[in-house]
Amino acid sequence: MILALESSCDETAVALFDPAGGRLDEWVHSQIALHEAYGGVVPDLASREHLAHFGPLLARALPAGGPGAVTRIAVTTGPGLAACLAMGVAAAKSLALAWNRPVVGVNHLRAHAFSPFMGLHAREPAEFEAAFAGLLPHLGLLVSGGNTLLFTIDAGRRIRPLASTLDDAAGEALDKGAKLLGLGYPGGPQVERLAAGGDPRAFDFPKAVAQRSSLEFSFSGLKTSLRYQLEKMPPDEIVRRRADLCASYQRAVFDALGRKARLALERGAYRSFGLSGGVANNRTLQAALGGIAREAGVPFVCAQPRHTGDNAGMIAFAAWAEREVGGLDEAGFDLAVAPSRELSGRGRG
Repeated sequence: MILALESSCDETAVALFDPAGGRLDEWVHSQIALHEAYGGVVPDLASREHLAHFGPLLARALPAGGPGAVTRIAVTTGPGLAACLAMGVAAAKSLALAWNRPVVGVNHLRAHAFSPFMGLHAREPAEFEAAFAGLLPHLGLLVSGGNTLLFTIDAGRRIRPLASTLDDAAGEALDKGAKLLGLGYPGGPQVERLAAGGDPRAFDFPKAVAQRSSLEFSFSGLKTSLRYQLEKMPPDEIVRRRADLCASYQRAVFDALGRKARLALERGAYRSFGLSGGVANNRTLQAALGGIAREAGVPFVCAQPRHTGDNAGMIAFAAWAEREVGGLDEAGFDLAVAPSRELSGRGRG
């Protein structure tokens, strides 16, 4: 049994994962309501919330506060907010010391990379290794508020980045667009909600891409285009056409993601295409990328809704999936946080 802790940003999360049986139990404390008044995450407040809630979550997860069947502890070491990461790492080290259990660090981005396969494991734990091998090499797209990444997972479960964003991440572009439109926090879900009732072709925003032959993304120009469009409209028209603005803006972001994903699929011999990260919960994006996968003749795997955002379940799963491929931090009590860690940042074993 693996006990996992996640505190990279504003979610305090704990999970218990049984790889053999496929059982995954999770407990989460969300801080969205706390940070809503500030329009974004306040690191000092977030770290205090982690300190206050790790104890109660662990008490719910563990029988009588003891280790039970836990044989290993996994914790997010980065990327993320330094003060928040430190809370999780300190809690994990304390438990490892008290229970005499090994502790490993997990790269949060690599956990997202593996998260689309968690549903397959839950359905077929005994057959997972063979089924997973049949989906490799894999092309993955990670789309969140802080990252937009194309990457591959090869037959040896080694992750190789292919491309990232040159400026804003896709989720960040959606959040900034929501702020320009006067919507609430978090912005991405607000844009999705309003876009469902709007016309995605009402406004012709530029398709946010870097050079056409490149796999890199670029979204800063799209945000600027929205600002210019809003400056030309009176306030009452903005309110009246907000749904159309959201639908058109969202379409421009997702068209850029789809174009680069299609280009990457054309350039490689992949056996599956996956979507992960917070923005992966958007059904319009799921449908668009699922269609691209069908065109390419490969299975489309998407992270389950509860595993698209920050969660401890994917940290536990990654600690198991990467146990033999060198992707974990095996530093034990010398584990350190890595706030600016990249997808390719491997373990220090």
